[in-house]
Amino acid sequence: MTIQTVFRVEGMSCAGCVSRVESAIADVPGVEEATVNLATGRAAIKFLEDQSSEADFREAIAAAGYGVSDLEDSTESQRQEIDELRRDVIIAALLTLLLLTIAKMPLIPAAAEAMQKILSGQGWALIELALVTPVLFYAGGRFIKSGWSELRHLNPGMNSLVMIGAGAAYVYSLLVLFVPTMFPAGTARSYFVAAGVIVTLILVGRYLEALARGRTSQAIQALMRLEPPTARVVRDGTEIEISIEELRVGDVLAVRPGEKLAADGVVLEGASQIDESMITGESMPVDKIVGAEVIAGTINIAGAFTYRAAGVGEATVLRQIMDLVEQAQNDKPDIQRLADKIASIFVPVVMVVAVMTFAIWMIIGEAPALSFAFVAAVSVLLIACPCAMGLATPTAIMVGTGRGAENGILIRNGSALERLARVDTVLFDKTGTLTHGSPKLTDFLDPETGNSIAAPNETLALIAAAESQSEHPLSQAIVGAAADFDINMPPVSDFSVTPGFGIVATVEGKQVVVGTARLMHQNGIEAASFALALERLAAEGKTPVLAAIDGLLVAVLGIADKVKDESKGTIEALKKLGMQVGIVSGDNRTTAGVIAAKLGVDQVIAETLPGDKAEEINRLRREGRTIAFVGDGINDAPALATADVGIAIGTGTDIAVEAGDVVLMSGDVRGIVRAIALARGTLRTIRYNFLWAYGYNIALIPVAAGVFYPLFGWLLNPMLAAAAMSISSVFVVTNSLRLRRLQLPFTK
Repeated sequence: MTIQTVFRVEGMSCAGCVSRVESAIADVPGVEEATVNLATGRAAIKFLEDQSSEADFREAIAAAGYGVSDLEDSTESQRQEIDELRRDVIIAALLTLLLLTIAKMPLIPAAAEAMQKILSGQGWALIELALVTPVLFYAGGRFIKSGWSELRHLNPGMNSLVMIGAGAAYVYSLLVLFVPTMFPAGTARSYFVAAGVIVTLILVGRYLEALARGRTSQAIQALMRLEPPTARVVRDGTEIEISIEELRVGDVLAVRPGEKLAADGVVLEGASQIDESMITGESMPVDKIVGAEVIAGTINIAGAFTYRAAGVGEATVLRQIMDLVEQAQNDKPDIQRLADKIASIFVPVVMVVAVMTFAIWMIIGEAPALSFAFVAAVSVLLIACPCAMGLATPTAIMVGTGRGAENGILIRNGSALERLARVDTVLFDKTGTLTHGSPKLTDFLDPETGNSIAAPNETLALIAAAESQSEHPLSQAIVGAAADFDINMPPVSDFSVTPGFGIVATVEGKQVVVGTARLMHQNGIEAASFALALERLAAEGKTPVLAAIDGLLVAVLGIADKVKDESKGTIEALKKLGMQVGIVSGDNRTTAGVIAAKLGVDQVIAETLPGDKAEEINRLRREGRTIAFVGDGINDAPALATADVGIAIGTGTDIAVEAGDVVLMSGDVRGIVRAIALARGTLRTIRYNFLWAYGYNIALIPVAAGVFYPLFGWLLNPMLAAAAMSISSVFVVTNSLRLRRLQLPFTK
């Protein structure tokens, strides 16, 4: 049986690390899929339970030179990492500041004279050695430990480059200090300062990067904080407070104003308004009465009530959302997989370039060739660290999916986000997606003229009373209309139903017949005069229902599934985004055509079964279109699965998270426009990140190697190379964080 496990991997710093951990995991027998995410620090592994175990993966990751911890400890582990980096940055910065002061003071004549009186040049060099050693081996010890592990496994990465670059500067300076005669004239220069500054700057960059990466995971942390630690349960008539881990399905919970709900459930007593914005993204509070469904993590605003728990622990909608967001953040879209392949060969290539740079400078460089060769080679090593490449996609995916969750848009994986950004055609199911999904009484017409009856109350009361005995959706639409008018319905007797035709009942001694023209004919009712009314309703795609009282035709009722208020604005917004928009519906062509015309939809595919919808989508895909299909996530499952991106519309707890690649928590179809805008913004951010990361390396490696030295005298100092490398990573993460401020359509 295939199962999945997730670990937190500690010590990863670049795309090369990701590649190395994935390779180590893949070597374990039974692995079907392994995804390692640099931004989250997580490794998600699908494997065959009978061939390997979690312990095998822990050993493999540890053998590759990385730490492993449980996912539950990830927040604490991340906090500890930031604390350790802060400590190392402070130590390195203080010592390096002293180091810089000692190294640069001789540039001031008066200071140089004073220093010579205190100590000889070699004495000051020994102090520099004493200052830089703890910077390199204590504060920067992580680079040496990880770098050596990378080299030992023949898989060099960022830490290898830093270790070699800073280590070379240190060893070179050590030899200059103790055996200066081994160097050609003019090349015996100390680089202790460079070694210290390199480590300090990269530590600062790593610290800023860790802080920023922590911010990218705030969406998950915010969702976790929605869940209250305790719940008030009613047992034997007494309220007691228990931990939410002790909750069981069937428990009765009491909720007071201002409290968070600890479980999904159904209201038993009382009424209130609940803020569900953290789940659905909708800002308006929702009224809750007896029988209404409530969701864990939402906030009770007004009254007190009790409810019975129907979903607790991992079964709550809130936990499903958290799982969905984490799953999306661990997934790798195609653009990231390509980047990982490039990065896996990038570092070895850089090391070869560094060796070639050193050799070329030694052969054709001007005197002192050794100094120039050393500086250029070290600069190449440092400038080319692929941290930014490894962070370009996952940080943007993390922020993008988190921003979506805050707006009621759940994105199952990063691949779906990438595909959604490339969609050019959006197809909608009609019923329950663009319409409310339940029939409503829309017209009450005079059968003679086809005009609306001004005051239908008395007549509607008799018709609705008769229909109240039927469970048919059309009957319920008429009863619902009477309730909306606050009409009291009289008692009914002698009720009978003819399936497919209608009902006959006695209400207050009057015979009421409601149904089709054939039913009227069977009951001897003259129904030839309703042609105008029928023509009007048919033109509007509505279902006509005839009503007669004591043998006389009194009304023609029009019943239809009403279009959602926001549907037209959604279609218009999608067209402005350059989308082709269509309706794929199982409804008849007339009704579907009327709805399409009302909304401004150009393409209508009607009278389709669920399997036909999927085939229509395949046909359009063969034409070269990239399709997003929007449906309710249940009967539209084949179409949702077939489309490039399936978008499931869900409301409250009735949500099919398995049906679509993207799930809109509220029934507001405007969320589709927000989702596409978010996907496009995320993909645009990823492209900018890669443009910076790769463009930066391509542009600065030649500068670091000294290609432009003969022409312009440009030769990059290793300290500047280290600073630039750190800035590159911080830029990528900061650029991804800009998505948190992305203005989405239809939001205030």
